[in-house]
Amino acid sequence: MTPSPRIPVAAPVLDGREREYVLECLDTNWISSAGRFIQAFETAFAEACGVRHAVATNNGTTALHLALVALGLGPGDEVIVPTLTYIASANAVTYCGATPVFVDCDRVTFNIDPSAVAAAITPRTRAIMPVHLYGHPVDMDPILALARQHNLYVVEDAAEAVGARYKDRAAGALGDCATFSFFGNKIITTGEGGMVTTDDDALAARMRLYRGQGMDPQRRYWFPVIGYNYRMTNIAAAIGLGQLERLDHHLAARARVAHAYDARLSEMTDRLVLPTSMTWARHAYWMYTVMLTDKVSKDRDQVIAELDALGIESRPVFHPMHTLPPYQESAGGPFPRAEHAGARGLNLPTFGALTAEDIDRIGVALAKVLA
Repeated sequence: MTPSPRIPVAAPVLDGREREYVLECLDTNWISSAGRFIQAFETAFAEACGVRHAVATNNGTTALHLALVALGLGPGDEVIVPTLTYIASANAVTYCGATPVFVDCDRVTFNIDPSAVAAAITPRTRAIMPVHLYGHPVDMDPILALARQHNLYVVEDAAEAVGARYKDRAAGALGDCATFSFFGNKIITTGEGGMVTTDDDALAARMRLYRGQGMDPQRRYWFPVIGYNYRMTNIAAAIGLGQLERLDHHLAARARVAHAYDARLSEMTDRLVLPTSMTWARHAYWMYTVMLTDKVSKDRDQVIAELDALGIESRPVFHPMHTLPPYQESAGGPFPRAEHAGARGLNLPTFGALTAEDIDRIGVALAKVLA
């Protein structure tokens, strides 16, 4: 009997005009950081988010760093960051010489807890960085109210949340600016790539200045500031435009996968806590995330290893930042809700090409492992 193929935790779905657009780059020799697709991708992405500006970068981490640099953050400044996030959120703050101040998550969505943010604000706080974790938007109204009250910037880390919506607004249009990632496992991909969105004309201009080594746009090879080489290539933008043109298709496919999981795993809710989507949210389902209940005696990493042996790749929920070596000494804590999620949570395979048969196979494997 032929063994069943391994199911990866993520895979890109390149079923639009990506190939056509990349071949155009090759045929015209526009393969580097100039060409029509960069502007086209930026314009279309800004429209998709409902903002005036989108600034493309070469990855999601540089998008975060670029935004923070353009906002003028530096040594002595504090940025409030959820401890339950990918390390790039904290690293980008550190790159600026500023200090990430970690706070706990809420119990339902595992996003940043607004009440914890309020308690963490000090005279040195300059910004709040809510992260729309795994595709579910943060409850932004209380975050924005705190920012107005204390005159703080809000930088959305929307790396995992292309297409998510908070009430009637898109992720990426809620703070002073927002950043996205287009890594190969994201909802839409450019292979490697990122974007910053904003309605602030001056901020967008500063980001474009810093993105291109700091070269004056009106005077070639004149550099008024120390900048960075954070530019996206035309080939990457070509792939991104092809993906973005089918964003609704990609989001619908992920919603279909999530609903199939909800139905298939409903018989295991004594052993698994399934993800919740709040009534005010459109969950983009970058990852379908489950938590092991106390009835599961195995630890999370053992469950991942046993699923792997059955040909099902999964991944752990992020280790909270305050538990990682670069940030342990200054992180504060404890942060019990984030620590629980980091120890008991796992991401199941989540991408648009999964079939009903794949979901059933994953369900059978989970039932076996959790029996």
